[in-house]
Amino acid sequence: MTEPHYLNNQLMIEDVSLSQLAKEVGTPCYVYSRSELERNYLAYRHALDAFDSQRHKVCFAVKANSNIGVLSVLANLGSGFDIVSIGELERVLLAGGDPSQIVFSGVAKLRNEIERALDVGIHCFNVESETELQRLASIAEEKNCIAPISIRVNPDVDAETHPYISTGLKENKFGINIDQALDIYLRAQQCSSIRIIGIDCHIGSQLTTTAPFIDALQRVLTLVDQLEANGITLEHIDVGGGLGVTYQQEQPPTPGDYVQQLMQVLGDRPQTLLMEPGRSIAANAGVLLTRVDTIKTSDDRHFAIVDAAMNDMIRPALYSAWMDIVPLQANSSAQSHEYDIVGPVCETGDFLGKQRTLAIAEGDLLSVNSAGAYGFVMSSNYNSRVRAAEVMVQGASYQIVRQRETLEDLVKGESIVS
Repeated sequence: MTEPHYLNNQLMIEDVSLSQLAKEVGTPCYVYSRSELERNYLAYRHALDAFDSQRHKVCFAVKANSNIGVLSVLANLGSGFDIVSIGELERVLLAGGDPSQIVFSGVAKLRNEIERALDVGIHCFNVESETELQRLASIAEEKNCIAPISIRVNPDVDAETHPYISTGLKENKFGINIDQALDIYLRAQQCSSIRIIGIDCHIGSQLTTTAPFIDALQRVLTLVDQLEANGITLEHIDVGGGLGVTYQQEQPPTPGDYVQQLMQVLGDRPQTLLMEPGRSIAANAGVLLTRVDTIKTSDDRHFAIVDAAMNDMIRPALYSAWMDIVPLQANSSAQSHEYDIVGPVCETGDFLGKQRTLAIAEGDLLSVNSAGAYGFVMSSNYNSRVRAAEVMVQGASYQIVRQRETLEDLVKGESIVS
């Protein structure tokens, strides 16, 4: 059953009562469903297997949710990983991920990050600038090794998503202009410490239609043919990630529909297909639990002040993102009102949802749904607030996969000036 769901008026994840979990673990806390993570990942892999089980690689975008417990669930299924920092690399390795299944994205890879990735033997670096290519070639030569690369091209395609998560337009910082990419590939071909193995394209996040993906892929394939004509044969084509999820009324395509359309465009090309989904695997596999501390009423507003805040979940403040907020018990006798669900942080922008019709009272528990991606990973200690606990549910049991921070954790590494 899709998570979360009500059973006897109690909100559940798998077979665990979230009210009971909140009582035992405390709030705020993030809760993830192992079965939903597995289901969402396997939706991609099974769709790809239907075409050719030997010619694809699904690499989870670690930036969506980097908890080691989450990564270990996916690693156990054989997932690859898309990383953007040495920290994410080390998390994947600690979670049991196979380094040969890792692709390294990101616009500015530092020397120590490149060296570590070469040492562990990652699958590929997604190169995003000529400067990065030169740096990578130099470091690989110093280490007497060969760096496998693809070039991330920017196809100037409008993803029709929020401007902060659009990455495929000329004005975005990501990738190399597709019109300049051929020249960069030809220069890379001359580097003895570089091995060209692929091409990469990622146009944005939370896409709810396949049209921008297909447009971008068609432009990429034109370049693939140009490369072939110049003696550069690629091993893989990486279409990035970005498939959206349902937060409110969105109706994104399923992974199966998406893969089918990709394959129709790819036809019988021999390259392996790589993709880097993140949100569509993790988002709807997690919730953020919070408790109503205070009900406050002004002349024209009802506020529910909860113990989670923008430091715990910044998406509503940062992106004006809409996230479903529901009570953990569906049979409240409280009077229904339209509430702004706000936190205790000293910012007017500290809200989780506005104008939500809810029947709630002080002390009630709420679930902020679809919080498994870009939730905890974007949290902070703003206002010197400790970060939340993270919990993994499996069947009727759960495991704390990150302990709640303590006040001691807040000041770790700091010192008084004498």
